[in-house]
Amino acid sequence: QVQLVESGGGLVQTGDSLRLSCAATGRNIDTNPMGWFRQAPGKERESVAAIDWRDTTSYLDSVTGRFTISRDDFKNTLYLQIKRLKPEDTAVYYCAVGAKWTPAGVGSKLFDTWGQGTQVTVSS
Repeated sequence: QVQLVESGGGLVQTGDSLRLSCAATGRNIDTNPMGWFRQAPGKERESVAAIDWRDTTSYLDSVTGRFTISRDDFKNTLYLQIKRLKPEDTAVYYCAVGAKWTPAGVGSKLFDTWGQGTQVTVSS
């Protein structure tokens, strides 16, 4: 029932910043865990950040300190602020949502609904 639409990606240079957004419609997600994933060409999708219904956050080790996940439940929107972008950050970034009241963290397999993704390309 819930639909997720990512936005905010683009072509940037190494060291730039981006803020990705994920708008959820069809259902309120204030008590759902949400996360950000990314997939580079030829690689598996990887979990980079997660935030649960209690606003507890977790991050992939390699992005800790550069990525910040947050949510605005009044706007039903998830965000990912990325600082000091690197070429290896180039990927399609997806947001995802899991079942209500589930304290899913980064790397959790409990996310079951996905958006279509937004492309982030970082030039070297």
